[in-house]
Amino acid sequence: MLTHDEARRCYGIICESALSSLRDDLLRKGVEYARIRAEWQLSTREQRIEMDQRRKLAHNSFIDACNILSRNMAKSGEDNSWRANLGADRKVIGDFACFIHCFLGLAGR
Repeated sequence: MLTHDEARRCYGIICESALSSLRDDLLRKGVEYARIRAEWQLSTREQRIEMDQRRKLAHNSFIDACNILSRNMAKSGEDNSWRANLGADRKVIGDFACFIHCFLGLAGR
């Protein structure tokens, strides 16, 4: 399970990256996946069947964005410890997308 503090730390490291286009891509993909995940909770069984493929693709795309940013941060000599902290559990990585959505939403006040 990913705690708020762990998610905040990972998010902070990501936000410090000079790789702005890769960072922004990760953030956008995280928000998109989190949006679908929230819709999932409000959907009927039939709606979930229809949206399942889109949800899976968005989740895979977010994970790919995490991996791409992490690799490039390492190549640039930046701290990419956040990626190891997230690990490989798809649910934890998905939770991180939801935290990103929350952090961005709160920053917009």
